[in-house]
Amino acid sequence: MSTDTQETEDLETEVTNFLRRNFPQIQMHGGTAAVENVDPESGTVSIRLGGACSGCGISPMTVQAIKSRMVEEIPEIEKVEANAGGGGGSFGPSPYPDVGDDTEDTEDDGSPSAPF
Repeated sequence: MSTDTQETEDLETEVTNFLRRNFPQIQMHGGTAAVENVDPESGTVSIRLGGACSGCGISPMTVQAIKSRMVEEIPEIEKVEANAGGGGGSFGPSPYPDVGDDTEDTEDDGSPSAPF
């Protein structure tokens, strides 16, 4: 494995861990966040929000929070390109291990539910 490939994989892992650690609410609200591309040479990372994030009214705020915090916390990242989707559906593997694996039915207790 080349050094460039290892560097890219290491940075992608760091970005994925950052998303898991700092934005668990994405998964809690039925959304997904996936790393699309990492370019260590330019310091650019592209991520995509999907699932319930597609079309969500607060996803622009989530994107802004990810952009500002990621460049502060990961020194190798200079620019974050984020897409909140809009086409619906899901894409690629999620950095969250249990997304989509919840097959357990829960009873409706009649209480109001969150809009997301």
